[in-house]
Amino acid sequence: MRTFDFAPMHRATIGFDQIADMMDRVMSKDVSTNSYPPYNIEKTSDDGYRISIAVAGFSDADLSVEVKEGALLVTARKVEDEVERSYLHRGIATRAFERRFHLADHVRVTGASHEDGMLHIELTREVPEALKPRQIEIARASSVTKDVVDAKAVN
Repeated sequence: MRTFDFAPMHRATIGFDQIADMMDRVMSKDVSTNSYPPYNIEKTSDDGYRISIAVAGFSDADLSVEVKEGALLVTARKVEDEVERSYLHRGIATRAFERRFHLADHVRVTGASHEDGMLHIELTREVPEALKPRQIEIARASSVTKDVVDAKAVN
């Protein structure tokens, strides 16, 4: 895989640090990234989103959802029982995980719920009024009367 050096772009741009950082993150990701736990991202409305993460085997106390520095961080740490268990087959993974989602500007986490082995995180995009498109009213030209000068009177 080719790697690109975006250092010249950092020197030639002002105010685009987030774009450069995002490009660095995308280009530096390993192809064999961890896929545990599985998750879905769905669009629930024009400005609403939901992230659903399969967290079978974890209780509410084991899960943590945190927003920090423009990223949503979901972590889970399973507290092991003191009871010794003997498994014939262990197919439900309850290993600790950390899943990070980078949030776009003006995206806010509005809530989280845990039911039926799924952690649902609700997100809303709230664009400030100053950034929303606005319609500019076009004023009609006022009827200005122009003084007509008679060409014979000037000459």
